[in-house]
Amino acid sequence: MKENKFFGIAFVAVLLLSFIFVATQIPGAHSTPKDLPIGLVLEDGGNIGQTFVEMIQKNSQATKEAPFKWVVLKNEQEMKEKLANQELYGAIYIPKDFSEKYASFQTPTPTSAMLKIYINQGKNTNVANIVTQALSTMVEKMNDNVSAQLLAVTEKNNIPLNANQARIYASPIQSEIVNVHETGKLSNAPLSYFQPIWMSSLISAILLWFTGRNRKFNSVMEQIKFRGFQALIAMTIGLFGGYLLTWYSTWMLDYEFADFNYVALFLSLTCATFILLILAITTWIKYAALPIFVLLMFFGLPLLQIAPEMLPSFYADWIYPWLPFRFMFEGLKEILFFSGELWSSAAVSLCWIAVVSIVVLLLSVVKRSSYKEDKSAEGTTSVMEGEGVEV
Repeated sequence: MKENKFFGIAFVAVLLLSFIFVATQIPGAHSTPKDLPIGLVLEDGGNIGQTFVEMIQKNSQATKEAPFKWVVLKNEQEMKEKLANQELYGAIYIPKDFSEKYASFQTPTPTSAMLKIYINQGKNTNVANIVTQALSTMVEKMNDNVSAQLLAVTEKNNIPLNANQARIYASPIQSEIVNVHETGKLSNAPLSYFQPIWMSSLISAILLWFTGRNRKFNSVMEQIKFRGFQALIAMTIGLFGGYLLTWYSTWMLDYEFADFNYVALFLSLTCATFILLILAITTWIKYAALPIFVLLMFFGLPLLQIAPEMLPSFYADWIYPWLPFRFMFEGLKEILFFSGELWSSAAVSLCWIAVVSIVVLLLSVVKRSSYKEDKSAEGTTSVMEGEGVEV
């Protein structure tokens, strides 16, 4: 009869697992572009350039939730710096000669007015595609409006057009798309590393926890030494795992890196940090940690693929900031697509998480010692009471 309970467990498992896995898709299903920071640079000193800037800002405010948040910048250099600092997803650059070329439409030798659309591919590949399409469409609409106005004036005044004028009037406003911090074949690299590192770290941490779960110690100092040894082994495994995973990716996925060691060292830091974090928490709450970290992987992975600005407010404010593996994504993007430097704000954050995890791991010694003292006191009391009864 005991075996019959598994029929009920099967239904409960389907109920819970289906709910969990559907719930993980909520952020993606409800994600919408809103307040994506886009740079706007006007170096043109004429009235036409300013008019176009006002048109761009007005069009983006037409909807209740504007997809873009325009960041007005002084010049092209400032724009490039903010793109490099991952502060912008893209930008529109209006050059100095924009009004001059626009004025040429009234001459026999007109020239198309050109502006540039900068796309920050490295910040988020998915958002880069959205921004490219949205900004290109915006410029195309502006071009169509200007073209219609020019042709209407020409037709109204019965002005003949030569071949060059007809060609320019059909496309008076042109744009050039400039992809910066390009991802190339490595666009999926940060995402492809996540599951191998997280699962390897989880299994390694659980195995390390098992090495001390039922171990008996003769003194507090012996416990501290053992916890320190666990931390040292965690860092050694992290170093080994980081280099091994980087090598695997070059072998199996054909990834090519400008600096193999930088990628390997950062992944080593990430792996060691995750092992220490999981080990520290597991040492305190034991088996309850396992489902927490497994669910964290399933709920966290969809969030990492979406820009924070596109997430529902609850996830953006309360879930995303607490995801430890977001620092892995940010650090890898910095190495692969931006400065190429190993030491970044993400690396600093991972180091702090590792340090705090080690402290929490060592503090578990105090907890265990207190527990032993309580048990010892209870045992002594029981013996004394027993002796009293016997007397």
